[in-house]
Amino acid sequence: MKYAVITPVRDEEANLRRLGDCMLAQAVQPGEWIIVDNGSTDGTLDAAEALSTGYPWIKVVTVAGEPAPLPGAPIVRAFKAGLEALATTPEVVVKLDADISLDSNHFAKLLDQFARRPRLGIASGSCFELEAGAWTRTHVTGDSVRGAARAYRRECLDEVGPLEERMGWDTVDEVRATVRGWETGIIDDLPFFHHRRVGARDGGTKRWRALGESSYYMGYRWSYLALRALHNARRDPGALMMIPAFLGAALHREPRLEDEAVIRCLRSQQRLRHLRRRAREKSGHPPRRGAASAPSVD
Repeated sequence: MKYAVITPVRDEEANLRRLGDCMLAQAVQPGEWIIVDNGSTDGTLDAAEALSTGYPWIKVVTVAGEPAPLPGAPIVRAFKAGLEALATTPEVVVKLDADISLDSNHFAKLLDQFARRPRLGIASGSCFELEAGAWTRTHVTGDSVRGAARAYRRECLDEVGPLEERMGWDTVDEVRATVRGWETGIIDDLPFFHHRRVGARDGGTKRWRALGESSYYMGYRWSYLALRALHNARRDPGALMMIPAFLGAALHREPRLEDEAVIRCLRSQQRLRHLRRRAREKSGHPPRRGAASAPSVD
């Protein structure tokens, strides 16, 4: 199978150099690697152009224009610019953040999974982050896929697009894939290493407020949003800001996602009877025998 990689970057000079070493060492290299600079003010663009020297499969693109109005929008716009810059149509497209490092056989194993599973639409490896000086696996719920190293079968990407230009885009596309019959999920024995903790760039209460607003946009159940905020507040009190952000968006009648099938699927997953299973998955424990399975999609 042929694949291409798109890496949106903004002020990622050191990270991009490390990722470049990983990409050049891949046992199966991509047909194209598009690095999309999104307004860097450090040496990121120089580092990208240095990587492309001597490697015709590495291409650098810059994104200009007005600042994106919503959290999450810049990275989606950069990814879309990378898609437009592709010279060919690969079977698999990978959105790969610059703050990632990979083993040399990462993409060989990834492509093998796509070849073996014809209905696999969106996938990623298992994410490891540094905790107390040790690389520790982080966990997700259900069939969620990590946004930092996210691979799409091209047919699936075409069906779930255009991607939402806001925070929550990587939830909406997964659910759209599910309701269209595609499989999504983590490949357990395929690690990748995330050198910046999820949400670290946005940081503080800003990220939690954006999550609350995006949860309203996606039609989350109010009860689920409140419980999620309380659960995350145990380690970060700023998570409570999701609640006023959600309520504020509701009060002002902010726009909502115009995809009823996605909203129905999300709200089905958020029913109270599923929360214990989801909490166990998030903590790294498999569902207990006899536990409720993932909800069906109507």
